[in-house]
Amino acid sequence: MINEDFYDYKKLALEYFYKFTLKDLSAVSDMFSEDVRLHDWENDATGKKDVVSVYKRIFDSVDTIAVTPAALYKDSETVVGELVITINGKERILVTDVLTFDTDGKILSVRAYKG
Repeated sequence: MINEDFYDYKKLALEYFYKFTLKDLSAVSDMFSEDVRLHDWENDATGKKDVVSVYKRIFDSVDTIAVTPAALYKDSETVVGELVITINGKERILVTDVLTFDTDGKILSVRAYKG
């Protein structure tokens, strides 16, 4: 059963993007389910410990990383974000994130596509 009455998944996605922009590893980690999965153009990780490790590596590799949502779409417990990510105030990349939430409002999967 999906708890759409209890969770505003778009709001949770925006909170996640904000915490990511802050490079707040602890806050981002708190948003993950224990069984979270990450898949992007460079990484595949399963389980909170391994996913957090990937995020730490990403955060440590940049001075700043700003996530600006251009559009958000929601269907059931999935939110798709069209994002502009600015790295170190210079490099801009377009990314599409597909976030799936569990029934407790925790992020169950992050699939990110570049381009």
